[in-house]
Amino acid sequence: MTFKFPLALSTWDSDEINAMKRVIDSRMFTMGNHVEQFEKSFAQYIGSKYCVMSNSGSSANLLMVAALFFTNENPLKQGDEVIVPAVSWSTTYTPLLQYGLKLKFVDIDLETLNYDLDQLANAVSENTRLIMCVNLLGNPNNFSVIESIASNVGAILIEDNCESLGATYKNQKAGSFGIMGSFSSFFSHHISTMEGGLTVTDDEELYHIMKCLRAHGWTRNLPRHNQLCQINDQDPFMESFRFILPGYNLRPLELSGAIGLEQLKKLPKIVLERRENGIKFQRKLQSHPDLLIQKEIGQSSWFGFSLTIRPGSTVRRKDLLDKLNLLGFECRPIVAGNFTRNDVMKYFHAEVPTALPNADHIHNYGLFIGNHHFPLDDAISELSNLSFV
Repeated sequence: MTFKFPLALSTWDSDEINAMKRVIDSRMFTMGNHVEQFEKSFAQYIGSKYCVMSNSGSSANLLMVAALFFTNENPLKQGDEVIVPAVSWSTTYTPLLQYGLKLKFVDIDLETLNYDLDQLANAVSENTRLIMCVNLLGNPNNFSVIESIASNVGAILIEDNCESLGATYKNQKAGSFGIMGSFSSFFSHHISTMEGGLTVTDDEELYHIMKCLRAHGWTRNLPRHNQLCQINDQDPFMESFRFILPGYNLRPLELSGAIGLEQLKKLPKIVLERRENGIKFQRKLQSHPDLLIQKEIGQSSWFGFSLTIRPGSTVRRKDLLDKLNLLGFECRPIVAGNFTRNDVMKYFHAEVPTALPNADHIHNYGLFIGNHHFPLDDAISELSNLSFV
């Protein structure tokens, strides 16, 4: 089915095509200089010291979680408690499962779609080692409150920022508040490198660990002086197959690095256009009698526009979905809804200490539509005229 207002559209033009041609002409397709330059440029954009590119945002989350198990001082261990929001994507949670952490699910705020801050404050304990912060649909969390909550119990803060590239809170980029932050450059996200993910950090040890884990657990990609094996052998032959960590192959392609460099040049304008659409969307929909829209924290980069039926309204989600489809809108659930209601939960070591009414409401009555890098006046006009009378 072809939609008048699709969820995602390409942000490429001849710049990305020519970048791919240069890589093809070079005959160097595996991770190389283009990836390295993209990592440096991306870190500079975010305001972080280091960046590790991987083959997806899911892999970026995996590297971020895995790295915390191999630090020299006070590494995470199996059974440690991590706080997570009840609404996010599956691969926010699965790396935590795969490394044996105990997940404690916390409700979200019905308006912001991020953490319910009171529930978060009540959920942390002396057993909490890690808080996973998810910035949903472009909206940064209230990091002033969350950093205070984390510091009170000595918990580590990490961010899944895969949906919120370019968002800011108090003039600081989302993804840079935690000790590490992850990003996605999949097709439907703010920038696209076909498939791709990035993890940023200011911590040199974590940076070296992620570089090692990304490529087999070997030392080959580490600098001569590093935090893992101190000094690499100057003879590249001796460092060819030296393995020191139980790693993966999560490397990106040179094509993705080259495309990323071109996309990054366009990112400020992409975010600006999305924000301008967001301002118009809020102005037109914030007082709708049957629909709630996402309340902005800081400056959202508006990944998409959520529409949630207000509590007490007699409108059904099917009514909303049918009307939107008829108008030409492609729609999706709000991420995975209440993740604890998915069958995969039977595999998790998890605790749900309180009811999750807001996550349940999103699960049953919420959906989202796309935002783009160009004006959406026609789409927003259609939305503002939605009526269920």
